[in-house]
Amino acid sequence: MSEKCYYQMEKENVAVVYFNNPPLNALDEETIESFESLMKTLTQDDTVHVIMLTGKGSTFVVGADVNAVQQVDTYQKGVEITSRAQAIVSLCELSPKPVIAVINGLCLGGGMEIALACHMRIAATNAQMGLPEIMLGIIPAFGGTQRSARVLGTAKALEIMLTGMFISMDDALRIGLVNRVYPPETLMDESLKFASSIAKKGQVAVRAIVEAVIKGSKMSLEDGLKLESSLFGKIAETHDKKEGIEAFLQKRKPQFKHC
Repeated sequence: MSEKCYYQMEKENVAVVYFNNPPLNALDEETIESFESLMKTLTQDDTVHVIMLTGKGSTFVVGADVNAVQQVDTYQKGVEITSRAQAIVSLCELSPKPVIAVINGLCLGGGMEIALACHMRIAATNAQMGLPEIMLGIIPAFGGTQRSARVLGTAKALEIMLTGMFISMDDALRIGLVNRVYPPETLMDESLKFASSIAKKGQVAVRAIVEAVIKGSKMSLEDGLKLESSLFGKIAETHDKKEGIEAFLQKRKPQFKHC
């Protein structure tokens, strides 16, 4: 494959998106535009139930192309490039389907910002994460200042960003930055098993849970509860709800039709 970002169906209903811009999968313009196109395609493809993101080779993504950032030297350019990048990265969080970052190596700057926008994160034991933009005299601006604080809390997010520290996966697991950690040699197999277990569930319920959590997290508790009730009401009329209950009572596996 020569594309800087491409996908393969590695398991039934599981699409794996690969960042492929050697040597370190930097987010140059071509890579991020390709990623945007793929995400828009995959979120609309009914055969795709779960989306995984990973890096080709031994790196996830090291961040934005520093040479390109060097050319951003006016207020207008700064606002334009970050606003566009934020919109593209947000496609992960706003996906109606679960998006899982599979962090196979260095995950820095824009790479960590993409990972933070994913619904879940699984990492190799030897991976490292960080938002080291402070070392270049700039800030994480693809959503990093906002999502890191929401995922980790303000104090830990500030510590990571103000020091430029690299985060080991032991620490990442401890602070809730990643969900699971596996040895490099089993990372993809274990991640595919995990994604496949979600892909086999009734997708009406899967997408409702994603919507309730992501949208609800931006609402008051009262409004979030209303959203939850509304989604349950919609599910109550579906085939999958009827089939799931009947299968449970009959002690058999459900045959979901995702409708």
